[in-house]
Amino acid sequence: MRLFKKTPKHLPDFWLKYENLFKEPQSKNFNELVFVVLDTETTGFSFEEDRILSIGAVKVKGETISVQEVFDIYLEQEKFNKETVPVHGLLKNGQRECIQEILALEKFLAYVGNAIIVAHHAGFDMGMLNTALERHGLPKLKNKVLDTGIIYKKTLLKSYLVQPKAQYSLDELAEKFSISKKDRHTALGDAYITAVAFLKIISRLKEKKNFTFKSLIR
Repeated sequence: MRLFKKTPKHLPDFWLKYENLFKEPQSKNFNELVFVVLDTETTGFSFEEDRILSIGAVKVKGETISVQEVFDIYLEQEKFNKETVPVHGLLKNGQRECIQEILALEKFLAYVGNAIIVAHHAGFDMGMLNTALERHGLPKLKNKVLDTGIIYKKTLLKSYLVQPKAQYSLDELAEKFSISKKDRHTALGDAYITAVAFLKIISRLKEKKNFTFKSLIR
């Protein structure tokens, strides 16, 4: 009996180009690292049933937000949930230019590259993005991920009298660091708020002895 080796399924060139970026090791110098701080607006909270409406992101390099390199796209609404419209304000037949999900993913992969992804409650955004990739026969994102909700708790003093909460909302971080919430609940607006909060958190963590990126992702 002859055994046939399974050939890997064909992946599009844009995915292969993205994947190749991870063959080179990243710098160990924190100030040389590139972070992409992102947020997604969605029709709901189900990875399988709901869809991404928009993706917003900004790049952080050397503790500076690069406002010249923002990412802000809107997706065609394959599904519509009127109950979430008051949150994100995105109507099914709105005036914004929208693109197909696969094209949005291609553009996002080109933007994010091998940068470290930062998001608030990152598990949700990564789950939505990875499920969208899976719908098109693509693997999961390969980027390292930081959650501002988790690393914020590393800045807090622990004592028997004061215990950190299990979770902190983006609104709570914005209030804690006096960040304007003018564009709250837009993908790009929330990404920018998260980026500012991220830099504030990093500033506090760097005051601690032996701060390294490795300690950040534990």
